[in-house]
Amino acid sequence: MPSRPVTNLLGLAVLAYLTQQPMHAYELQRRLRDNDAASTFKLSYGALYSVVRQLAEAGLIAPTRTGRRGNLPKHTVYELTDAGRAETRDWLRELLGQPRHEYPAFAAALSLVVVLPPDEVAELLQARLAQLAELAAGIRELIAATVDGGVDPIFLVEDDYRAALLDAEMAFIHRLIARIADPAGGWADSWQSYHQDSGRPDQPAAETADKEES
Repeated sequence: MPSRPVTNLLGLAVLAYLTQQPMHAYELQRRLRDNDAASTFKLSYGALYSVVRQLAEAGLIAPTRTGRRGNLPKHTVYELTDAGRAETRDWLRELLGQPRHEYPAFAAALSLVVVLPPDEVAELLQARLAQLAELAAGIRELIAATVDGGVDPIFLVEDDYRAALLDAEMAFIHRLIARIADPAGGWADSWQSYHQDSGRPDQPAAETADKEES
């Protein structure tokens, strides 16, 4: 993968929005919020200002004029440079065409799940399922209402993706709960034995062994 002068994905959003027209940071922030970009990007004015500065230093955007609107401080309007336009397309092609390894918190928790007893884990996963179902329903209601309002569904494809990810996670959790509870070949017995052998429920077996050796 090529080395990018700016790696924060919020920078890609700024570049993409500037393909429409030159804008200042306040206008960029307003448009990003209006389009619910905070659900996709880590959005704050401080982060946005920092990214705009990085893009300008990298020559991907350039100041075109300054001005003032109402009581807002004096602002600089930025436009996309030729290099910025090329970077936008290349960056999008990379993200769409090449999988990237990520580090989701849920996967991290699953890798350490044996620290908790199986019954508690099953209860926690059931609670997570209820919240995931609510989130997925909310996203689909938002999509339907927005499309009914006249927005082309192509502009909501990231919401379709979020809903699909939630569906996939719920399906995985259903299977995981079943494997924990299955009396024939399930994980609960060996999992519970691990806790009994480790000395106390919240103490990993490796830690117990270290203490016994010392």
